[in-house]
Amino acid sequence: MTMNAIFFDPACSSDIQREKLFAGQLIVHLPTPSSLALVDFAKTMLKEAFGTLDPETAQFHMEVENYAALLADLKPKFIHHPRSKECLQGIMRELGCDPDKTYFDVPRMRSSTSDNYLTTGIAYAFHPHRDCWYSAPFSQINWWMPIFPIAEDNGMAFHPRYWDCPVKNGSRDYNYTEWNRTSRHAAAQFIKADTRQQPKPEEPLELDPQIRVVQPPGSLLLFSAAQMHSSVPNTSGKTRFSIDFRTVHIDDVVHHRGAPNVDSECTGTSMGDYLRTADLSHLPAALIAEYDTPPHASNAEAAIRA
Repeated sequence: MTMNAIFFDPACSSDIQREKLFAGQLIVHLPTPSSLALVDFAKTMLKEAFGTLDPETAQFHMEVENYAALLADLKPKFIHHPRSKECLQGIMRELGCDPDKTYFDVPRMRSSTSDNYLTTGIAYAFHPHRDCWYSAPFSQINWWMPIFPIAEDNGMAFHPRYWDCPVKNGSRDYNYTEWNRTSRHAAAQFIKADTRQQPKPEEPLELDPQIRVVQPPGSLLLFSAAQMHSSVPNTSGKTRFSIDFRTVHIDDVVHHRGAPNVDSECTGTSMGDYLRTADLSHLPAALIAEYDTPPHASNAEAAIRA
């Protein structure tokens, strides 16, 4: 078990921080002006969407179908709003990331409702997983930030024993291009159960010991795409709203630097999602193609038959 440290606002360079993250450590940065601006923007959108209801407790006053429909309208607006990208550009600069070499994907608003009100589809409660099971590159860094105050019973959990321990999982059946084509946009349809095929552990996991980071709104939790993590079952009595996004550094992409692959067998790549901090341009097409592996033969044949 390699992961054994959490670094708070480390003074080391962005390059050194990525090395620590690729070795299984966690990093927490205190709020920056741009991260607080992003939180304020998210709060404004939430309050506009929920009207007179408090976003953190609105679930107790709405039919679940109406709640899911509201989120299905709100979340894409937040994701694609120019203000969201502007704030990410500011965060990267404020934390010393090279704007010409650091690429990010769009920030996503997440929600975790309390007491099993809605845990599927648009408010999916994530089982233990690694993002690299979902076609993320091993050079990817995940950034996570709460919008409202969180507690130990409504955030995220990390499962450090699996950092270098392989887990039998369904990633061999996952291809990012196919997921976008067939499943991503259907999220709001799943209210009571989520039948979309996603990579999951295929053996029992020991989730303890686990690490839960309780951090203030606007602070940034960084971790490798190879970290095993999950949504904490929310028993707090409040819906947890958070923002996450991901970054890669082009030098890591070119030289295939990143966390070790202990058990991922997925195909395809999410590389086409990243935008350069400096000018919002995409990664070079040749680099994306280098990572874009085709589906496994058996899966491709099954897709053709379907």
